[in-house]
Amino acid sequence: MTLAEQKDTARAEAFARRKVAFAAREDMDARLLTEALAPYRDKALSGYMPMRTEIDCLPAMAAHRGRVGVPVIEGKARPLRFRAWHPGTEMVPGTFGALVPAKGDWIVPEVLIVPLLAFDRRGYRLGYGGGYYDRTLEVLRARGPVTAIGFAFAAQEVDEVPIEATDQPLDLIVTERGIIRPAV
Repeated sequence: MTLAEQKDTARAEAFARRKVAFAAREDMDARLLTEALAPYRDKALSGYMPMRTEIDCLPAMAAHRGRVGVPVIEGKARPLRFRAWHPGTEMVPGTFGALVPAKGDWIVPEVLIVPLLAFDRRGYRLGYGGGYYDRTLEVLRARGPVTAIGFAFAAQEVDEVPIEATDQPLDLIVTERGIIRPAV
């Protein structure tokens, strides 16, 4: 099986696990994420607008004291850019249906909350296959220190995510059940 086939199979399995976890979710899923973000309270943060069965990071984003942005896809195979967000920001559908701010300043995040389909204890994540976060993290890390925090349901953990040379590891993974410090 090729790496692409392995990732496609892993994505299908991960979507199914996440769907079950989403159905059993609780109102406090972001509590540990808020705690994990406390040391970064004054840093520029990127979150995401949850879609479908993604775990909801909005409470942690709303509680953050520093600047907060959300990703905007500007084109295929390009790094993400991040537009300023706060509760009440006017949102419009962006690429792939994710909501993005209709207008506002661009920010450069120092901390990113990263959505995912699956993760492993090494700190690798399986995303949707577009490579947007991998490209973005590579560019941001070349500029200076950046902390990438994967946020997922505990049920999304797998033994090993299939990876390739361009995959960027996470610095921390937060689930509704605990905080994982990857052994990279």
